[in-house]
Amino acid sequence: MILPKIRDPRFIALRRGGELTDENHRLLALWAAECAERGLPFFEDVRPNDGRPRRAIEAARAWARGEIKMMEARDFAGAAQDAAREAKCASEAARLAALSAGQAAAVAHVAAHELGAAAYAIRAAMESAPEPERDAARLAERDWQRGRLPEPIRWLVLDDQRLRNGICWFVFNDSQ
Repeated sequence: MILPKIRDPRFIALRRGGELTDENHRLLALWAAECAERGLPFFEDVRPNDGRPRRAIEAARAWARGEIKMMEARDFAGAAQDAAREAKCASEAARLAALSAGQAAAVAHVAAHELGAAAYAIRAAMESAPEPERDAARLAERDWQRGRLPEPIRWLVLDDQRLRNGICWFVFNDSQ
């Protein structure tokens, strides 16, 4: 479970009584899509004919551009989750990459899924690396993701990483 038991008002839309602006919600979705896209080759290398994770990432971006409704993006998220379950036997990195894509599309529904997209992408990178290089892969992916954070949401995501690091497998730690 990567969502907190108590929802953070910073990830709830203003119109729903929270603090999140529509613009920052869109930025979270775009950043999550970018994180998930980095891991997509782990999935597509073992399941090249299954486009569900890629379509989920595209849906996150389409939602951010106002081209599809939240419920459509959520449906794409579910399809990517299904792809992850089916990819489990093929490769753990593939499964994690598909989960990351699903989380990215789910940001349209619940903004706090942004961290799931990032955490699963980091885990996919770790899983694809040889055992002695996994922590280096984790740090490299985490740092790449942080470097891609748009300034208006940077503080929000970094604080969310600090607060939810424990339920996100400690992938945002500074060291092993």
